Amino acid sequence: MSNPSDHDATPIASVDQMAAHLAAGCKPREDWRIGTEHEKFGFVRPEAARSRGLAPYAAPPFGPDGIESLLAGLAGNGQGWEPIRDEGQLIGLKGSGRWKGASVSLEPAGQFELSGAPLRSLHDTRTELDAHLAELRTLAEPLGIGFAPLGFQPLHGRDAMPVMPKSRYAIMRRYMPRVGSMGLDMMLRTCTVQVNLDYGSEADMARKLRVSLALQPVATALFASSPFRDGRPSGFLSTRAHVWTDTDNQRSGMPPFFFEEGFGFGRYVEWVLDVPMYFVSRDDRLVDAAGLSFRRWMAGEEPALARWRPTLGDFDDHLTTAFTDVRVKRFLEMRGADAGTPQMMVAQSAFWVGLLYDEAALLAAERLVRELPWDAYPALRAAVPTQGLRAAAGSRTARDLARDALAIASDGLRARALRDGEGADERRFLAPLEAIVAGAPNQAEHWLARFDGPWNRDVRPIFDEAAV
Repeated sequence: MSNPSDHDATPIASVDQMAAHLAAGCKPREDWRIGTEHEKFGFVRPEAARSRGLAPYAAPPFGPDGIESLLAGLAGNGQGWEPIRDEGQLIGLKGSGRWKGASVSLEPAGQFELSGAPLRSLHDTRTELDAHLAELRTLAEPLGIGFAPLGFQPLHGRDAMPVMPKSRYAIMRRYMPRVGSMGLDMMLRTCTVQVNLDYGSEADMARKLRVSLALQPVATALFASSPFRDGRPSGFLSTRAHVWTDTDNQRSGMPPFFFEEGFGFGRYVEWVLDVPMYFVSRDDRLVDAAGLSFRRWMAGEEPALARWRPTLGDFDDHLTTAFTDVRVKRFLEMRGADAGTPQMMVAQSAFWVGLLYDEAALLAAERLVRELPWDAYPALRAAVPTQGLRAAAGSRTARDLARDALAIASDGLRARALRDGEGADERRFLAPLEAIVAGAPNQAEHWLARFDGPWNRDVRPIFDEAAV
């Protein structure tokens, strides 16, 4: 989840004003960029864990020799990272210089996230990822810490996970058990990879949203990498995706009206105004507003917030608390994939860029998703955590949809014709997905085969084998 942002103090006067605030994100095609966010679980290597009285492969605590030390090391390495603090605690980093436009943030249990800068090409995305991982390894290895990008914590239970000193997470931890059975698991035991993409107009946003939301379950199946829970197979290929089925359904999933003709910024604002609030930021601190109504606050009907008038900064903060599989901000966020290998992280961006950033590809993707009724896609979302690419979608399977979507994405990347120094275009980043749709195991199936084979049903080797 994002770091605290600069707060726009402009008072809110109307729904139209908030819709216009979103519309300000529209960009001409030549300015469309790719932002990739990726999370990974930290773990303390066994020899370091023993010396600190921790369990082998324990999640690193916040503090010296842990997450705080890593953030401080990045802030002090002269590479362009500036500290972000929350009530005096170092909880994130803002990039400058070579890292301008990027940030580092912490998920609730210390899952380490790079929010990449908006970049022109997937070649740039891969270069950024490699640089981040190399920088992080330099600091983490002397501390005996490694990082493994997996969709769900494979070994440790919720109570064994540390909690980061970030104000919004304290509010969420109190609120989540009131609205779903697995909200704390989402916070403490999941990791994702997300790609953020631009739109050119309100109509373009709606087209891209419908296509990407419909195909999000296909991405979940392709990128599944979380088949373990508490040291054993969970029964799911994506335990992370299963967790999202009962986290907080008022703010997550695939709202049906997103698929409707006429959907636009105004209708999104009307929906998000009724998503219950988490917090309000005032005087450099967060005020607990969990469960309150932004709409009622605007109308002056929330006594607990009566001393403040809502601003566009509050609206921006509130947008970050909507957890739909595709989220609308001043760009679109694709949120349906487990974290995975570096190759799969870039493949996630390549998949969506290929589908959405070329007009012919977007038209073909629209035709593909309209072959099924819209209600087929929420049903597919419910099936893929267990069944993966075998899940049925009407008369087709998730694998059929993946194969067709991947062919469209490849055509879209070919049309972009952005080449690296060796003359290869961006299609090369789709190679791991092409292997999977041709019958190779996805990441979850690979890990299950390792568990039943050379690991002798001991999940702990996954940390070393998945380490980046």
